[in-house]
Amino acid sequence: MLTQQWSFAVLLVLALVLQAVLPRHRLLIVMAGAALACSGASFLGIASVSAVFAGVPWNVLLILVALGLFTHRLAASQIFGLASVALVRLARAQPVALLVLSALGTFLVSSVVNNLTALMVLLPVLLTVFALSGVSQRYAAWSLGVLLVACNLGGAATPIGDFPAVLLLGRGTLSFERYLSDALPVTFLGIVLLLLVVVLAVRPARDVPASVLGKRLTLVTLAQLYRGVRLDWSLLAPCLGALLAMVIGWLMLPESWGISPELVAWLGAGIALLARPQQGELALKRSVDVESALFLLALFLMVAVVRETGLFVSVANWLVAAPFGHAGQLVIFLIAAALLTGLFSAGPSMAALLEVADVLAVNHEAAPIYIGLALAVCAGSSLFLTAATAGPLMQTLVERAGLKDLQGQRLSFGFREFVPVGLLGFALILSLAIGRTLWVIS
Repeated sequence: MLTQQWSFAVLLVLALVLQAVLPRHRLLIVMAGAALACSGASFLGIASVSAVFAGVPWNVLLILVALGLFTHRLAASQIFGLASVALVRLARAQPVALLVLSALGTFLVSSVVNNLTALMVLLPVLLTVFALSGVSQRYAAWSLGVLLVACNLGGAATPIGDFPAVLLLGRGTLSFERYLSDALPVTFLGIVLLLLVVVLAVRPARDVPASVLGKRLTLVTLAQLYRGVRLDWSLLAPCLGALLAMVIGWLMLPESWGISPELVAWLGAGIALLARPQQGELALKRSVDVESALFLLALFLMVAVVRETGLFVSVANWLVAAPFGHAGQLVIFLIAAALLTGLFSAGPSMAALLEVADVLAVNHEAAPIYIGLALAVCAGSSLFLTAATAGPLMQTLVERAGLKDLQGQRLSFGFREFVPVGLLGFALILSLAIGRTLWVIS
């Protein structure tokens, strides 16, 4: 049995490594891995294919699809683009103010929509400002890096911000209210501490030349670029109403009514789609992120097979038996979760480590363990550019922008440029995860 456990675990790891090395074929790789895992489990008598599929959290996939559709309609109202322009105007194109307000804005948006959407909304405006005003390589790298970490923190702040939080909500591990009250304060503290360290200690803005004329020109040009964009209130109003209804549903509807979190999400998405029926129909046909849904399905299938072999229970039992006490066991678990996420990204790590967390939470208060895990996964997502959901997209958008400093040197943002920001974000968020967990359980 031990050989079977590690064989399927190796298959899972191999699929994750290959999809990271060959991103163009990532979906084909994970689907092939899932097919091999299901076939092997059935052939060896570990579990039938129907049993493996029964272990897939289908409600989590439904929530993610519904939230994706809702986000599409909300973004179509132009609220995010106009809010980004307003943010730049509020900062008056001042480097420090722009860095701080961009990070806070990203944190806020990411707490409501997924990280990719938040990045696509805010980053183009920021890159336009960089191109118009001329910034240094150091300032660009730190500003963009902080933006990426803010995306991760915002996603971890609410139960609908990112996949790990949605997974906890969808499987019924934590209620919407409990997750929000536990995670929001510590993630907000994380973004505040990160900004304080960057602004006061790193001080990337000191490399940006001061030019009153350049700042005015930036603001005027930006206003001209977005002068034809108008806020679509007829679409925004029902979307905001749907969002409010979803939050009220998640917070207040009793379980005895049988209205589950995924049903609340679908009803809210339905309101947003029905606000413009023709566009809603097109969104259903063209805007569902099929790639992400299939990727997560394949991931869930491979994790389900590994779970059927008993490996996760064995690892959890080994950890529980380790002579470090409950606090020490949790510290080891959170550090391992963060490092694994840095290597394999948030989705695979959260899906697998939740099985271990379930065992650790059997004889102890569960909520601090699950919140600590979500924060540790957030820390790991901030370690490397490739670990963050929005990291590769940000790198691509920066490359396409062709930014240059005042000396005409091309600005770059890649794995190497993100490392200093990633190490800072990783250490800071992981410290908060460990500190909060130990404080709550003590």
